[in-house]
Order: sequence, then C-alpha cells, then structure tokens
Amino acid sequence: MDATSAKQVGTAEEKAMYATSSTRTALAAPHDRYADLTDARLAAALCDEDDAEETGLNPHERTTCHVHRRWLHDCVSSPLHVIVVTGHRWCRRCECAVDVAVDELAGDVSLRCPKCREMPAGPANRQVVRACRASLAAAAEGRGHGAPWTLDVIARGRGEDR
Repeated sequence: MDATSAKQVGTAEEKAMYATSSTRTALAAPHDRYADLTDARLAAALCDEDDAEETGLNPHERTTCHVHRRWLHDCVSSPLHVIVVTGHRWCRRCECAVDVAVDELAGDVSLRCPKCREMPAGPANRQVVRACRASLAAAAEGRGHGAPWTLDVIARGRGEDR
C-alpha cells in the first residue's frame, strides 16, 4: 500500500470537510451512478425510487435495489437483504436467514426457512414477496415479455383484487 492510499483523514475539520464534499458531490448529480447501466428502464426505475424514497417511499417497498443497482428480485437473495431487527428474510422461530426462490417464468417468489422448511410468518416477509413480485412484473414489462401473471402481480402490489 502506498502512502497516498494509506493516508487517513485525521482532524475533525478534515472529516467534516470530507463529508461535506462527498455529500455535495452526491447531491449535485444523484442519478449519475446509474448512467453506466445498459438497461435504461432499470436506471429510470432506480432514479424514480431514489427520489420517491427521499419524499416518503418506504425503502422496503422498492422494486429496485440501489445498493446492487439491480431489480430487487435479482439480488434479494444477497445477505445484505436480511434484516434481523425487522424480520425481512428472517425466521424468528429458528433465528436464521430465510432462503429465497425466484421463478421468473411463473412470476413467483417464495421464502422458506432452511431449518423448519416453512414460510416464516410476519408482515416483513410478506412484504419481501410482494416487492419481489412487483419487481418481476416491472422487469418483464420493460423487456416486452408481459406474461399472463404480470397484471395479477401489479394488482397485488397495489393491494387490488383481480
């Protein structure tokens, strides 16, 4: 490691200046981080959801993931999407992370605990399934592959009956 990369920000003033310049850069061009994505629809959805989250969208209702820069159903199996405190992708009875199965052809998502082999109860896990189904529908719609299940998934995501 060279001296430049090993340098750390030391004083409180330096830390404040670094944080301020980082924040200013992020605020100046919030959607530049998606400019390199080849899927324009995904990039637009990421931008829209980032903006909506700033004005009140529950981050757990997103159909995209700003961390992985992907549709939620593409990365929901990542350990980063396990939130023990809220119960997202978590089995409280067995105290372990829950496995996710995404079937893009059928447009379905299911969760299953690897220990008890059941879908853990609770609103957080139902929310994960709902958000992933909406993500599947949005991605399929963008590819022009609107499957028969797409309208049902969109309606369920909005709380409508079909």
